Amino acid sequence: MHEDAADGTGADTAPEGDEPEADATPADDGTEAADLADRVATYDGELGAAVENLEARIEELETELAEERERADDLESRLKRKQADFQNYKKRAKKRQEEIKERATEDFLTRLVPVRDDLVRALEQDEDVDIRDGVESTLESFDRVLDEENVTPIQPDPGDAVDPTRHEVMMRVESDQPGGTVVDVYRPGYEMAGTVIQEAQVTVSDGQ
Repeated sequence: MHEDAADGTGADTAPEGDEPEADATPADDGTEAADLADRVATYDGELGAAVENLEARIEELETELAEERERADDLESRLKRKQADFQNYKKRAKKRQEEIKERATEDFLTRLVPVRDDLVRALEQDEDVDIRDGVESTLESFDRVLDEENVTPIQPDPGDAVDPTRHEVMMRVESDQPGGTVVDVYRPGYEMAGTVIQEAQVTVSDGQ
């Protein structure tokens, strides 16, 4: 018997050069790559459409903003013109009021000057001439002018209550009149169209 076979290993030794077979791997047919490419293409298309819509919206908003700015500029311009027109109107109105006031004053003086002339003529009379009638006539003319200007005298009667808006109390005196009422008129007052232009100066009873 041959010595190499004594250990019993020689019969099981595989032929030299033979290797174990590897597991078979399924062949890649490219389907996954194609699906990925399709998804990327779809995403790119949706993204592109979204970007286009966004750009269109931005352009629309920019147009609206430009229109709003144009309207705002127009309103501001019109407001400035209105303000200028109003200022001019105020100036014209003030000038008109001054002119009316000047004419009213001129008209009043035109009617008042003859009254002064009558007083001057009365004083030019001889000392022995009774000028009372002339003065009374002149006073009537003066009162007529005041009446035409809607000026009325403030001349309360004794016993009338004191009106602080129309009466100026000069002093308090002993009187039979009730306390706090008018005793006498020291100087008459005047009011024009309901507005006091001169308070009546009065004495008032102290109630004693």
